[in-house]
Parts: sequence; structure tokens; C-alpha cells
Amino acid sequence: MKLYYAIGACSLADKIALAEAEMPCDFERVELPERVTETGADYAAINPKGYVPALILDGGEMITENVAILSWIAEQSPKLRPEGPLGWFRLLEALAYISTEVHKSFHPFFTPGVTEDEKQAARELVGRRLDYLAAGLSDAFLLGPQLTVADAYLFVMLRWAKPNGVVLPPPLAAFYERMKARPTVAAALAGEGLYA
Repeated sequence: MKLYYAIGACSLADKIALAEAEMPCDFERVELPERVTETGADYAAINPKGYVPALILDGGEMITENVAILSWIAEQSPKLRPEGPLGWFRLLEALAYISTEVHKSFHPFFTPGVTEDEKQAARELVGRRLDYLAAGLSDAFLLGPQLTVADAYLFVMLRWAKPNGVVLPPPLAAFYERMKARPTVAAALAGEGLYA
């Protein structure tokens, strides 16, 4: 299995989830926006979408998009999804919200030529999205007392918030610290030359 990733990108969530699942995986860095892998391969020929993550399974099939990859990891490692009759759907609900509402709202920070006013509007929007998550955080993790793949994705979004001037609500600031202290998270960050 191989995960194509970019340093500090949302693919970091997949690395954390794979480590939590104790699933061995090879990693190949992609340089964005050049779309060239660390071995010199044309990433667009591997993943025509041109962005990370992309997970190549042992049989050669490819899965793209964080919601799909993280769901696949949770399917392989049930400890990384909530229990109960609605557990799977609560996980999909959380992953979809993080992807479509939180992740998407960071777009102005990564787009050349965006004005400071547009970035400030994005800060406010991300802040409102995070406030919603903070209001529902009544346990150690997003969906209860046990870590799920959604927590890995949320952690990466919180990593992006800090350097872009988004203030974390206190429950999410505490969540961030809990996640940062996990050995799998520390190892994933160190593997990309990042430090919490």
C-alpha cells in the first residue's frame, strides 16, 4: 500500500489514521504545485485530480479524497469508528462536515492573490465552523471517548487554523493538545519534518 502525500497537507490525517490502525504503508511525497513525486514521477499520471491524498491499495486500486480514504481505513480498523447502530453514519457525517465546511473554508489562505479582507472573511467563517464542532465536543474526542479517523482530519484542520490567525475555541484547543500528545500524531508530524 502506498499513500501519496504533500507536507503539511490534509493527507497528514491519513498518515495519522494509518498509524492508529497499525496498518503498514509506504509514503511518497508529492511536490505541489509542480505535481512531481519525490521519485520524479508525474503525479498527474498517477492521480489525474492532481492533488493529494491518493492511496494505492495492494491490489493496485486507487482511492482518493480524504472522506473515502479515512472511511476505508475505518472499515479495515473498526476501533477507529464509533460503535452503535448510527456509529458509521455519525462518522460519515463528521467527515463530510470537516471536508465540505471546514477544509473548504481554508481555500483563501492557499490561493495566491487573495486580499487580506478575503482572508479575514475566511477566518471568521472557519471560526464559526469550528465553534459548531466545539459546542458538540462533550468527550475526549469528536464522536465520544474513543478516537476515530474524524479526529485525525480535525487535528490537521486545527494545525492550519493557528498559523492563519484562526483562534481555536477552548474545547478544540484542549482537543488539539490531546491529539498532539499521541505518539502516532507526533510520529506523523516528525515524518514530515513538522513539529506541533
